[in-house]
Order: sequence, then structure tokens, then C-alpha cells
Amino acid sequence: MNETEFLDGYDPHRYERPSVAVDLILASVVNGRPAALLMQRPEHPCLGAWSLPGGFAGIDESLDAAAHRVLETKVRMADAYIEQLYTFGTVDRDPRTRVISVAYFALLPPARFAAALKAAPDLILAELVVPWSGETGGPVEARSQDGDALPLAFDHAEMLGLAMLRLRGKLDYSDVAFALLPERFTLRALQDVHETILGRPLNKPAFRRRMLATNTLVATGERETGASFRPAELFRHHSTQE
Repeated sequence: MNETEFLDGYDPHRYERPSVAVDLILASVVNGRPAALLMQRPEHPCLGAWSLPGGFAGIDESLDAAAHRVLETKVRMADAYIEQLYTFGTVDRDPRTRVISVAYFALLPPARFAAALKAAPDLILAELVVPWSGETGGPVEARSQDGDALPLAFDHAEMLGLAMLRLRGKLDYSDVAFALLPERFTLRALQDVHETILGRPLNKPAFRRRMLATNTLVATGERETGASFRPAELFRHHSTQE
């Protein structure tokens, strides 16, 4: 029997098929707090709870295509760079049926969410509360900008927790922090992002020495505007791979 004959006689119903979904973790830093885009579920299951923007992948649709479709249709954002974070496959993670979800992740400055929040009243940029220190890991909590607790649907607390854990682990050896900053930024703003992700204060002189020693910060010769004290110098980032 050759492969063509084998495939002609193959029964696609021989094994059960789980449903496959994608969920988008679109994270930012807002007012010195980690944040992520959430939407309120309008139907069961988890009616009224808050979830990551997501949806089921079509049978003829790649995972990347499904993720970008959700990004465009539910978040109203067409050009954000997203990448796979992790696959969540706990058997009972969805009460409807067996659902495997592939989480996608992106870091964006707060300004990138303005259009989505204006166009979709069911979306909010929620504050994330990380109840564990260092790289302990575990679920996180979500709150509204008014401080109200937001119940999270499915296993999305664990998804957000893993995203924060990955961020903390990558902060020292990658450029992830710069995705949360505008093109020109102060060293204070850069330190704020690091402290927000790590969940702890950093020594200011030591942090600045370490950042400047990376040779990835370029002084622009400009200073911030609107400061009531001596304006801080503005920098931009360039990758050593550029």
C-alpha cells in the first residue's frame, strides 16, 4: 500500500478532535502598573466575567491567521506584532467541550489601545495584580482602573500569570521593556517600566549605569517637555543587531 492508498482509506473520525482556540494577551504599563486588554463576556459560559480577546480557529485556518483575525475583528488592531506564548490544554479548562487554547502575546505602549477602547465599549485596559514575587509564578488578578476586582473567565488568570513570568525572566537579556515605551524616553521612564514588570524598586544609580553600559541607548540631544523641574534627557533605543 502506498501513501495515496493509505490516505484514501483513512478514517478522519478515528480519533476525537478537540476544538482549538487562540487568546490574545495584549499587555502594557499604565500609570506604573502592568495592564492587559480584557473584554466582558456577553454570553455563557462565564457570562459577565472578563476574558482575553479570543476565538476558535477554523478547520482550514492557521493559528497565526486566527490570531490576527481576532486582533482585527475584536480588538480593531491590524498591525501589532504578536507571537505565540504557550499552549494551554488542561482537560476541563472550558466547560463546553475539550478546548486547547494557544495564547499569543504582545507588548504595546498605552497609546496603541486608544482606538480599540474608543471603538469597543466591551474592552478595557485592566490593571494586573501579581500576588507572587520574583519568578515564583502563578495566576494573577485583574482590576478596573477604579480598583474594582474583575473576575476572569476560564484559565485566563493563569495565562496572564505566565505572561508576567515570561516578562520577568526576559527583562535582563532582551529588549522587551522598550516595546512599552515611546520612541523617545527618559531613563526614569525606562526604570519605571522595569520596576513595574519586576514588582519591586531598583537602585537608581546602579540601574542607569547598567542600562548605559549596554550600548543600546542613544542620547537624542533633546529633553522632555512640560516638566516643572529640570527636564530630563531623552534617549532612543537601538538594538545591537541593527
